[in-house]
This record gives sequence, structure tokens and C-alpha cells, in this order.
Amino acid sequence: MTMETGDIPRENGMPYARDEDLPPAIRNHLPPHAQEIFRTAFNHAWQTYRQSARVEEIAHRVAWAAVKKRYQKLAGEWVPR
Repeated sequence: MTMETGDIPRENGMPYARDEDLPPAIRNHLPPHAQEIFRTAFNHAWQTYRQSARVEEIAHRVAWAAVKKRYQKLAGEWVPR
């Protein structure tokens, strides 16, 4: 399933119910634990900022910031800090 902007699923009020629901760019590049961090942070930010017209942008920024606290990209691979 490819996801375009605005095509975020809304199961149980959360954009991504499972790691398998994440966009391919996330699933194919982040290790499983980093995917879980991304999904959890994204969903929390989505709920927090759901009234904003920029909710998707904000949620992506929050999720990436959360991943970057625990992982870093070295030689093209995401590895734990």
C-alpha cells in the first residue's frame, strides 16, 4: 500500500495502528525498534495536534525527532546511539 499525503488510515483514531501501516519509506529504512518509536511518536503528536491544519507535517517532525534521539544514520544505515 503506497501512501500519499492525506491518505493516512484512521483505525481506532490513530493514523498508524501497526508498524506495517507505516509508509514504505519508513518501513524500508528504519530498523523495527525505530519504526515503533516513529509510529508511537507520530500517533501521539497526531492526537495532540489534530486540530491543526498542519497536523501531518507536525506529526512527521515529532516522529523523526523521537527517532533521532535514539538512532543515528551512519554510512546510510540507522543504528542505535
